[in-house]
Amino acid sequence: MTESTASPAALSEIIDDFAGVPDPQKLELLLEFSDELAELPARFHGHEAEMEQVVECQSPLFLAVELEGEPGPDAVVRLYITAPREAPTTRGFASVLSQGLDGSTAREVLDVPEDIPAKLGLQKALTPLRLRGMSAMLGRIKRNVREQAGL
Repeated sequence: MTESTASPAALSEIIDDFAGVPDPQKLELLLEFSDELAELPARFHGHEAEMEQVVECQSPLFLAVELEGEPGPDAVVRLYITAPREAPTTRGFASVLSQGLDGSTAREVLDVPEDIPAKLGLQKALTPLRLRGMSAMLGRIKRNVREQAGL
């Protein structure tokens, strides 16, 4: 049983990918994820101010969380996150969360451990300030899910 078993399947796969590379290459893998951050749907273009800014991130990062289906633990979570290309570590972690959590149920997202940056093994690659920003991003997602799902 791996440490990632409490996470949704997609996030568990990402955690396993990071676990499979040596520490010096973890930052490179994070930067690869930065190139994979999905574009925002057209309805959000020019409306980033309507999204929630994660001020703990060193770069401007905005996110929106929506639930599909009836509010509750089985509602499907949809994540929309934007960060500038000039902030590849922030974009990389946003992409990890987006790819790992989008499409999961509200309960699965709320059950994700808080220490995802540590599970990715990024403590040696990133400063504590960046790690706090990443944790804050997950915290905001969870707070939004909890409020919208009524949990």
